[in-house]
Amino acid sequence: METTATQLRAWVARVDAMLERVLPDPELEPKRLHAAMRYAALSPGKRLRPLLVYASGHALGMAAEKLDTAAAAVELIHAYSLIHDDLPAMDDDDLRRGRPTVHIAFDEATAILAGDALQALAFEALTHAPFAAERCLAMVRELTIGAGACGMVGGQALDLAAVGSRIEEGQLVAMHAKKTGALIRSCVTLASLAAAARPDVDESLQSFASALGLAFQIRDDLLDVEATTDALGKTAGKDAAADKPTYVSMLGIDLARQRLQAQAELMCAALDQLEGDSAPLAALAALTVKRLS
Repeated sequence: METTATQLRAWVARVDAMLERVLPDPELEPKRLHAAMRYAALSPGKRLRPLLVYASGHALGMAAEKLDTAAAAVELIHAYSLIHDDLPAMDDDDLRRGRPTVHIAFDEATAILAGDALQALAFEALTHAPFAAERCLAMVRELTIGAGACGMVGGQALDLAAVGSRIEEGQLVAMHAKKTGALIRSCVTLASLAAAARPDVDESLQSFASALGLAFQIRDDLLDVEATTDALGKTAGKDAAADKPTYVSMLGIDLARQRLQAQAELMCAALDQLEGDSAPLAALAALTVKRLS
């Protein structure tokens, strides 16, 4: 029987293979754009979001091959968001996943276009999911909501607007529920839609994903002040330097850690409600809480 760690590695290999299939041929024009897209999407990363798609589907009894397209789509959205997040007009970073960011490795204009193209490719790919048209449409709609102004992009706008200001903890939670949490919730929802899950099962997955998204952000804020640039693969201390409101700047390290533990407990409680094999989801929860980069 496969161990959970082996299973997670197998899913990473699946989504990487799927990304290779859906990304444009590097030998076709415009070659520079295609190279930048591949540089961003295929760079080494945790692949948390596609793993959430597979692990949620697994808990619902779905075969992995039914979820390859959805897993690739969310990773393409994530890759596009990182390109744009690192741009000079945004977080202005020159390091991502231990490598030069796309606008440094190529140029700013190519980076913007590569992000645009990856976003479009995500939705194109999802239209080829192996389901009836109505279900594919529901999945596309879910990803547009999670990625758009009501989700990730809206959260990013709130994040930029909050720079240099002092906000309440509730505002910080709401901001990150969009910026980080919305796409994470879309990952489990895509699996739920693919499996035509019962409403109560979907609700448990949503509760898990909401807690995971908040835990991911709190851990990110802690790592920004506790880890080194080499360990993170991106510039450490950027949030404080930019005067961004974070869980650490607002609550302090000890209280931020308490909030993180509270989310860990909420994730465990949500998984207890699932009937299927939730071990991979539990492993992703643990990795999120304890991650070092």
